[in-house]
Amino acid sequence: MKKTYKIDVDCANCANKMEEAAKHTTGVKDAAVNFMTLKMIVEFEEGAAPKDVMLEVLKNCKKVEDDCEIFL
Repeated sequence: MKKTYKIDVDCANCANKMEEAAKHTTGVKDAAVNFMTLKMIVEFEEGAAPKDVMLEVLKNCKKVEDDCEIFL
């Protein structure tokens, strides 16, 4: 399952950091961040609960870019 989330981030480099953090989160099969549209597309592993996984994605993104936001 894929879902799209609106994000808030200041620069393209920060967006890349967010993408990498999301990709390394348990339950995420793949993730892509588009800085121009301020969107994150997340593909979830089979059987993963998107709401729970996205809370972890947000925590991991905050570790690499503390002023980023994902609107869940």
